[in-house]
Amino acid sequence: MAEHGHGHGHGHGHGVSATADRRLLTAALLLIIGFMVAEVAVGLIAHSLALVSDAGHMLTDAIAIMLALIAMRIAARPPQGGFTYGLKRAEIISAQINGITLLLLSACFVYEAARRLIAPPTVAGVYVVVTGLAGIGVNIVATWLLARANRASLNVEGAFQHILNDLYAFIATTIAGLVVWLTGWSRADAVAALLIAALMLKSGWGLVRTSARVFMEAAPTGINPAEIGRRTAALDTVVEVHDLHVWEVTSGYPALSAHILVAPGADCHAVRLAAERLVREAYGIEHTTLQVDHASPGVLSIGRTEDPHPDHCADPHGPAHHGKGMGRERSEAQAASPAIGEQPGEPDVSEIH
Repeated sequence: MAEHGHGHGHGHGHGVSATADRRLLTAALLLIIGFMVAEVAVGLIAHSLALVSDAGHMLTDAIAIMLALIAMRIAARPPQGGFTYGLKRAEIISAQINGITLLLLSACFVYEAARRLIAPPTVAGVYVVVTGLAGIGVNIVATWLLARANRASLNVEGAFQHILNDLYAFIATTIAGLVVWLTGWSRADAVAALLIAALMLKSGWGLVRTSARVFMEAAPTGINPAEIGRRTAALDTVVEVHDLHVWEVTSGYPALSAHILVAPGADCHAVRLAAERLVREAYGIEHTTLQVDHASPGVLSIGRTEDPHPDHCADPHGPAHHGKGMGRERSEAQAASPAIGEQPGEPDVSEIH
């Protein structure tokens, strides 16, 4: 019979951090909104697409920060009812919305910039230069504010990257304004707008891709499930590891589940603790659900044709990783095989919340 053991612990990297400084985010938000309104007005007066596109980028920055603030409050609510993880994925939804908005805006600015390259309007370069310099100052302050906040959240980090990109965009806008002012070449404004659109496209695609991985329950970036399976299977007395799943509940909150078969007579509790320690120390995964059972004779038989684990997994998923306990314990397993009709031990399930 398999021994039973339950280990419980609490992970602390659960995505949206309750310690993130909302005052810093709010200060950056007010700064961005105030300058964005002024920039739109000056952009319309100066007929500068670069300034208007900059304002559009700042709008997405403001949206990112607002959604981050909202998501932080929603995600802080405790699990209840059918939401067993709480509402921690609220930040992923907001990141997805923010990324899609960036992609749509970049497409609009590319179209308008192309049109202006063909028929450039008259641009007041001096307005562009002055506004661009002011924008550089505002974005430096906003970037500094967000850099001081807790960036463990995908939203906070996304907003930080957006404002950093916006700083680069203002530098490009200022250079374009200088070119227009000194040379009269108005197409420089459209070229700067194309550069800004490219930055928006890069940021938007990065957010959409990262948040989509969370929605599709892909393994966190930098974590290789096959490697975890092989290293777990290499633990002493482990015969096989299968049904291994690694996913993210939200950014910074990885989780893992697996079914581990050990040699007959092995200590299931000790193997579970060793596996938990391995994934925690090597991969930073603190939320684990591990089912540990004694392997049946069918698993240990050479050239087996029957279902390798009929009593445990009706529908096993993914590859099976075989351990060093396979060969060493095969003869012992044959000798200790249960009588016909006898069921193997109950599973040992460990869940760390």
